[in-house]
Amino acid sequence: MSERMITVIGAGLAGSEAALAAARLGVRVRLYEMRPVKMTPAHRSGNFAELVCSNSLGGEGELQSKGLLQAELRSVGGAIVGAADASKLPAGNALAVERDEFSERVTRAVREHPLIEVRGEEVTAVPDGVAVIASGPLTSDALAADMARVTGSERLSFYDAAAPVIAFDSIDMDVAWRAGRYEQSADYINCPFTKDEYLAFFGALEQARAHTPHDWEKLEFFEGCMPIEEIARRGIDTPRFGPMSPKGLDDPKTGRWPYAVAQLRQEDREGRMWSLVGFQTGLKWGDQKAVVNLIPGLGNAEIVRYGVMHRNTYLNAPQVLESTLQLKADPTKLVAGVLAGTEGYLESAATGWLAGTNAARLALGLPPLTPPAESMLGGLTRYLASANPRGFQPMNVNWALVPELPPQMNEKTGKPRKLGKREKRPVMFRRGLNAFMEWAQTEAGLTVTPPPARELEEAAQPSGAEAAGA
Repeated sequence: MSERMITVIGAGLAGSEAALAAARLGVRVRLYEMRPVKMTPAHRSGNFAELVCSNSLGGEGELQSKGLLQAELRSVGGAIVGAADASKLPAGNALAVERDEFSERVTRAVREHPLIEVRGEEVTAVPDGVAVIASGPLTSDALAADMARVTGSERLSFYDAAAPVIAFDSIDMDVAWRAGRYEQSADYINCPFTKDEYLAFFGALEQARAHTPHDWEKLEFFEGCMPIEEIARRGIDTPRFGPMSPKGLDDPKTGRWPYAVAQLRQEDREGRMWSLVGFQTGLKWGDQKAVVNLIPGLGNAEIVRYGVMHRNTYLNAPQVLESTLQLKADPTKLVAGVLAGTEGYLESAATGWLAGTNAARLALGLPPLTPPAESMLGGLTRYLASANPRGFQPMNVNWALVPELPPQMNEKTGKPRKLGKREKRPVMFRRGLNAFMEWAQTEAGLTVTPPPARELEEAAQPSGAEAAGA
């Protein structure tokens, strides 16, 4: 293999973006895609970047975390978001696409690029040399087995069993409290139930509608990953003798154990995200929110990642990946997309862009890079490398991935003033996009195209309360 050639496995959103990003830096790419020679249960064509579920790449604009990630990718000429913009359908403030047109655009861009050679065959082992592995949630059994060999079999999961993740600043700590069981270290946030609150919660859980999975997603649940709605079907007291047990947790307000407790465990190093312990679920998102909001202390909870239960092959990213998306076990191999522990189309494309860019840099003898923490892509890849590895689940982008703004003091009270979403998110958007563009231009040496001045001006405008100095 040529010194300036890389291999990319998979031509989904992550693999297609990785191949085009590397080729843009002048590196030759050998791209393997097993479809249509060997199909998966979810795909229906041999086109690249086929959208198998929704046709939306997320909300646009400065109030949306995906809007920031879209803007970052646009600034460096990301192929997926470019094809999405060209195939856009009316969808309010969401970036929705005509899926066949979108996929055809990406396929054409890849196949027509003079530096990309497409091979329609299955890869059964991790290749030699610099490579991006972007084989997706339905990675073939043979390649998954070899990934398990390279990374360690206990670091590869074959389905999602995820619980909802809550933004810390939306938890009512006047109701909840921090403690561990039986005076262990206070590593958990505890939400206490009275009997009446528990019965209302259980009733809502019983009524909630479960997703009807596709045939290929049907799961045999392991006892340790049983969905909370399945636990509840075993009897009204089963949850509170299981994941909602109050044993060893003295409520500081009463000095006694509550009737039941929902616990949250820290998900990220900074403590901005907390997951509900033992609340793996396949409930519809609207039902999840309704049920979560019945948990005392979570009445106004902001769910930054909903629970899911479906077939999915992914790595325990914090155990095996660097923030550059390189494998710790072999830095010449990079992983992108769902296999790297991301959730969502846009997240797959973004990690594909970074993995392809860093793979090309390795082939050119340059060091790999990590985007700045203030950027949404930097926040995501830093999270993948540093999240709590215990029960790690794939993550989508959200505002809790990036640092909060410095506190603003209320001059009258001398206390920090809590900013609302509409006040702080446009500022975080502008901060993140500017940091990303400066990084891309100065550190990565890329050509950067800022968004139209009008969009930056709109993102920079403070809300009325902020402008008034409230």
